[in-house]
Amino acid sequence: MGERFDLIVVGSGAGGGVVAGELADSGASVLLLEAGPHRTAADFVRWEARANHEIWWPPAFAEPVAGDEPPLIMFRGRCVGGTTSINTKVALRPSAQDYEKWHAAAGLQGEGGEPFGEPDLLAHLERVEQRLGVRERTDWQQCVKSVMPGFAALGAELEPVTSYTDSNCMRCGSCLQGCPTNAGKSTLNTYIHPAWVDGRLELRAGCPVRRVMIEDRGGGSEAVGVEYLGSDGELHRVGAGVVVVAAGTLATPQLLLRSGVREAGGGSPSGELIGRHVGFHPARLVEGLFDQVQDAHMVYPITAHCMNFQRDEDGGFVVEAATIQDPIGFATALSDERGMPLWGEELSRALRSYRYYTGLLTMVSDQNHGTAWVDEEGRDRYSFQWNERERVQIDSSLQFAREVLLAAGARRVFQTGVLSTHVQGGCRMGSDPDRSVVDAHGECHAVRRLFVGDGSVVPRTLSVNPSLTIMALGSRLAAYLAGGEHGYFESRDARAAA
Repeated sequence: MGERFDLIVVGSGAGGGVVAGELADSGASVLLLEAGPHRTAADFVRWEARANHEIWWPPAFAEPVAGDEPPLIMFRGRCVGGTTSINTKVALRPSAQDYEKWHAAAGLQGEGGEPFGEPDLLAHLERVEQRLGVRERTDWQQCVKSVMPGFAALGAELEPVTSYTDSNCMRCGSCLQGCPTNAGKSTLNTYIHPAWVDGRLELRAGCPVRRVMIEDRGGGSEAVGVEYLGSDGELHRVGAGVVVVAAGTLATPQLLLRSGVREAGGGSPSGELIGRHVGFHPARLVEGLFDQVQDAHMVYPITAHCMNFQRDEDGGFVVEAATIQDPIGFATALSDERGMPLWGEELSRALRSYRYYTGLLTMVSDQNHGTAWVDEEGRDRYSFQWNERERVQIDSSLQFAREVLLAAGARRVFQTGVLSTHVQGGCRMGSDPDRSVVDAHGECHAVRRLFVGDGSVVPRTLSVNPSLTIMALGSRLAAYLAGGEHGYFESRDARAAA
C-alpha cells in the first residue's frame, strides 16, 4: 500500500459527503471514494431515462418473508453526492419520539450518559442547516392549492416544508434528475466541491470499494485501508488511519460482511447484528385525476406536508404534497383502486391526462423488521416482513390520502405499490454492544478504526425524511474524528499548534 491517508470515506452521500468535507476542512488528508460517476449541474438535464441509467442505481427489491405479497422496490442515487444529488431536499429534524425509539432500540446514550436526545444532535443539525441554507418554502403552486381543501375537509393541516434549496430554484421539477441550477444543496455542491476544487480533498469517482482491509496487529482487529476497483479496471489498495464506510443502507451492511467484520468479531452479538433491523419507511404515491390542469411535474417535488399523524399513537405516518412521478415512472407504477397495475387502453387514457394529476406521498414509520445480507452467489439481498401494526399504518395512510384527494375534487384516485427511498438501519448505533453494530461515535464494536457514517446507523426508522438527520450524524462523527480523542491520526488542534 504505497498511498496512505488520515481518512478514507467510502460513499459520498448524506453521511459520507459531510464526513469527507468537514474532515478536509479540518486539515486531515482525506480520500473520498464513490462508486458512481462525478456529474455536476452542467450535466444535469430533465431527461428521466438518461438519469435513471447514469445517476441512479438499478432498483433493488426486498423480498417478502411471507411470500404472498409483491416485493418492495427501493431507490437510491449512484453519483457523487449520492441520493442527495437526486432527492427532493426536504429538511426535517427528528421528533422527540424518534429519539426515544433510538434509545429503546439500542441503548444509545449521549456524551453525558443520558439517553441520546435532541441536545446531543442539535448543534450538528443547526450547523448543517446553516451550511445548506435551509429555508421554509411557501411558494406553492396550483397542484398544492388544489388539495388544500381536501386536507381541511378531513380536519388536517397542510404546512410548508423546510428545504435545502436556495433562491435559484425555479420549481422546474427536475430534482430527481439532478438540479441544473445548483439550487438544490446536495453534499456534492456544499461539502465536496469546496474542498475538492481547493485541492484539500482527493475525490475518486467510478471506484467501487471491494472490501475494507482488516488486520490484527496484536491489540485486536483494526481497519487498515480499503481495496477498490479503479477507473482503470485495476484493483488498488490504499491505507488509512481511519476508514468510514458510508455506502448507504443498501450497501454498507454487505460491504462490512464481505470485509469479514462478522468474523473479526468472533461471533459477538454486534457482528451478528450486521444487516439486521433494516427499516424501509414504506411509502406510496397516491395520485388524483382532476378536471383542471395541475402540472404537478413542474414543482419542487415535495412542497408541503401534513404532520397530524406523525406520532405512532396518532397513526404513525406523514403525508407530503404535491408530487407526481415523471412519465416513465408514472406509467410503470400506476395501479387502480384495487392495487392492480394499469395496462392497455386504460393506461393509455391515464397517460393522456398526465397534466391533470396531482399526487400525495405517504410515509410510514415502520419497526425495522427488514434484513440485508449477501447470498451464496455473492449477491446483495434484502427481505421485509410487515407485522399487523405496520400493515394497519400502511393501509390507513393510503385511505387518508385517497379521502383527501376525493374531498378535494379528484374524479378518480390511483396509487402505486409500496416502495422505499428512505431505507435506514442495518448497522445500528448504540451504547450496548449486545444490541448494536457501532458505538455512539459510529465506531464498530468489533473492529477498531472502522466507522459507519450513513443511514444504516439509525437505530429505528425516523418519522420524517431522513437526509438532514443523516447529515447531522455525519457532522457529529466528523467533529469527533477531527477532535483527535481517538488517537488514530493527528487532531485539528495538534495541526494548528504545529
